Amino acid sequence: MKDSIRRAQRPEVLGGLGGFAGLFDVTRLTRMTRPVLATSTDGVGTKVAIAQALDKHDTIGFDLVGMVVDDIVVCGAEPLYMTDYIATGKVVPERIAEIVSGIADACAEANTALIGGETAEHPGLLEPGEYDVAGAATGVVEYADLLGAHRVTSGDVVVALASSGLHSNGYSLVRRVMASAGWSLDRHVEEFGRTLGEELLEPTRLYTHPVLELIRLPDLHVHALSHVTGGGLAANLARVLPSGTLATIERSTWTPPPVFETVQRLGRVPRTDLERTLNQGVGFLVILPAEQADRAVEHAETAGIPAWVLGDVTTIDRATTTSELVSGAKGVDGGAVQVLGEHPDA
Repeated sequence: MKDSIRRAQRPEVLGGLGGFAGLFDVTRLTRMTRPVLATSTDGVGTKVAIAQALDKHDTIGFDLVGMVVDDIVVCGAEPLYMTDYIATGKVVPERIAEIVSGIADACAEANTALIGGETAEHPGLLEPGEYDVAGAATGVVEYADLLGAHRVTSGDVVVALASSGLHSNGYSLVRRVMASAGWSLDRHVEEFGRTLGEELLEPTRLYTHPVLELIRLPDLHVHALSHVTGGGLAANLARVLPSGTLATIERSTWTPPPVFETVQRLGRVPRTDLERTLNQGVGFLVILPAEQADRAVEHAETAGIPAWVLGDVTTIDRATTTSELVSGAKGVDGGAVQVLGEHPDA
């Protein structure tokens, strides 16, 4: 664990492991005009059941970091440090070390210091081979640089950044579908080019570094960002739109990876349910002026992330909308999203 955590440090970290609290020097904040702290906490849901069934634990930590730090990036903040919490029925040191190794690897990629954590043994509550993970992170952004709905205007476009797969949402649905279909985790799936278990355990893509680079590009004006997690693509986009605006998403602009079609087909899942549960191959969204979309796409693809223009933002006119609108996601009184058309065949 110590070797892993050494990879996930920043110069601002003070002290070492084993303290009652992690320490982080924030002197740099005194040089900021109006520093705003951003914080987020999350877990990885029932994806841990896949890791436990396969006895492979070195990637679930990567999922945890992605779920937490990329929420912080949405407001334009740079994640600074993170802590983790692992609850298990029985502490198996080698297994805990594997989990922490994944957390540390992702923190290192996101330039986020892993400054503390806790491992708790809960016999009687969890079986010896069971565990759950959670984490929290803190970042900082200048108040004047905050991104969000207040910047979005009619005429902006929405650029999609591809996901690496299911990421860490919808696994209760996916696991039930696969179990009902009688598919085992060691089943080789031709469409995936690997086993079902390998596909389901694919780590969440980290957007932190490329997105922070993007919003810092000179003469590029990113207005808002969205991390596509629980609730699906439309609901998470609606959260970062101002009231009175409508984002129109065109399914014709991309083909979801095979795992999404497989879940829908095997489970006979209605499309509306599928789209409000899974990310459908889109992990992150960038909203910016239309004339700057090509630069955003080029930057993402240079960083190894497939990207494309997904749709646009207009002033809402309910009389002319042609499909059911998604709005009010997670209690946010924001804009609305409609999804049109059909995906191209793979």
